[in-house]
Amino acid sequence: MIDLSTFDLGIIFFFFALTLFIGFYVSKQSGKNASEYFLSGRNMPWWLLGVSMVATTFSTDTPNLVTDIVRTNGVSGNWVWWAFLLTGLLTVFVYAKLWRKSKVNTDIEFYELRYGGAPARFLRGFRAVYLGIIFNILAMSAVTLAAIKIGSIMLGLEPWETVIYAGVITVVFSALGGFKGVVYTDFILFFTAMAGAIGAAYYLVGLPEIGGLGALLQNEAVSTKLSILPDFNDKQTLVTLLIIPLAVQWWSSWYPGAEPGGGGYIAQRMLAAKNENHAIGATFFFNIMHYALRPWPWIIVALASLVIFPDLASIQETFPEVTDDKLGHDLAYPAMLTKLPQGLLGLVLASLVAAYMSTISTHLNWGSSYVVNDFYKQQVNPKASERELVTVGRLSTVVLMVLSAMLALVLTNALQLFDIILMFGAGTGLIFILRWFWWRINAWSEITAMFVSGLISILIHFTDLGPYLFGDEGLMPVWVRFPVIVFITTVIWLLVTFLTRPEKDEVLNRFYKRTQPGGPGWARVLRRAQADQIDVKTGDEPWSVPSGIMAMIIGCILIYSIMFATGHWIYGEHTTATILSGIAIVSAIVLSTLWKRIKSNIL
Repeated sequence: MIDLSTFDLGIIFFFFALTLFIGFYVSKQSGKNASEYFLSGRNMPWWLLGVSMVATTFSTDTPNLVTDIVRTNGVSGNWVWWAFLLTGLLTVFVYAKLWRKSKVNTDIEFYELRYGGAPARFLRGFRAVYLGIIFNILAMSAVTLAAIKIGSIMLGLEPWETVIYAGVITVVFSALGGFKGVVYTDFILFFTAMAGAIGAAYYLVGLPEIGGLGALLQNEAVSTKLSILPDFNDKQTLVTLLIIPLAVQWWSSWYPGAEPGGGGYIAQRMLAAKNENHAIGATFFFNIMHYALRPWPWIIVALASLVIFPDLASIQETFPEVTDDKLGHDLAYPAMLTKLPQGLLGLVLASLVAAYMSTISTHLNWGSSYVVNDFYKQQVNPKASERELVTVGRLSTVVLMVLSAMLALVLTNALQLFDIILMFGAGTGLIFILRWFWWRINAWSEITAMFVSGLISILIHFTDLGPYLFGDEGLMPVWVRFPVIVFITTVIWLLVTFLTRPEKDEVLNRFYKRTQPGGPGWARVLRRAQADQIDVKTGDEPWSVPSGIMAMIIGCILIYSIMFATGHWIYGEHTTATILSGIAIVSAIVLSTLWKRIKSNIL
């Protein structure tokens, strides 16, 4: 445990007080109606929403997760989430404007816009519970678990104490302030979190035990972990860390914040934007910050931790109060933070508090929006008043916080939960992409994919089937597990799609007229509508998806170039860094031209 100075405590309490003040300040306006409480009246600017997206994904479990990955698989292990950049930029240049045009209140409401009848109503209600409660609680529990570990290592707090101290304040301002309170506090919390992460990395590299950046990079325990790309001579590592994420994972798997086709709290912010341009600007800013710049301070601290704490035994020896069920490589990040000096320590702790509060408040408001708009209002009381909906939203916020805190008390590490969530969403992502551009997708397609993916994941993770099929003693290598789940799920939902009836023409016409998705996948619908003299197409602008996909590719080159250039500048490899920086500049110029074309199509 570390001793906090009065100054350190003052910084921490200041941010607690500030977030509570904002929650109380906007509570009256946020409580007017459900639209204000969950979308802030759909009038948010891109820069505020973009910062909010970055702050939300900057949670207490993120640096712990990155540290676990780097210590286990090296820097290249981060491709398990870096690959989701493709998903993010597809959302930016293709799906952002479609979501904004849909004018739904939540992405779950989309189901009754795109599909019709009882299957659509079931899907909407079930997904509201499945994502808004079950998956949301899993995601929040991982964040709270990280807070528990930080509280244990740095402050000597019992798990329940961390949950009470951090959780109560977060749930109070989240329940009062609604979406507006979340976004406003995110703006402040983001800069606090970034300052803390960068300050910690800069100081820790200069510790006498580390000897500076040059000595760190030459350290025997670190030098083998530096490569941004996995070893091409190690087939299993190459396939697991790079090929599967880039070839399969990014489009096939659902994960909070990186849903193929957009969705979740990212969709919530796009739906809250002033217009389509602001939705695009917000998501593009988020992807640049999330992938290109933010990971490196965490990576540096993770590498430094290999010198100070080379293995789990050294962590346990230094912090004997940590119980065995909470011991993992992710503890190395808070363990390193205990070496910070007074003043900076207060700022870093405040940044971690900020990261925790930002992420949890977003998940609470997002999950509550599902419970209210897509379950309570649809299944329980369709005639509920706006005041009643806001009350249910605030009550569900508290319940979600309590359940996630209880689960966090029994978890071990964040990477464990990341892998489970990833597996449960395997094979569903392709539907989230195709449902916008292929008329034949129906509600039964999604219902099938959801249940099949979950069932197969349960069989593999929690029965003897997994070890029997995959692993050193199994029939197939372990890296085949994810593609197998994706393949089986995809084959089954495609089969069900063609065996069940398509959506009715009036449902398809309504969806097309609202969103204008375009493309050859809707040609049949347009022909039938024209034959029936129904006007569903508005305007003569060209289909923007080809330009959007090209922009996605150029955007990936731009952001990956910035990411790799930053890494090589840090490594002192100036020639490679200069070449990558040049590629980034050229990509930015090309992308700006494509951006103008896409923007003109929107306007």
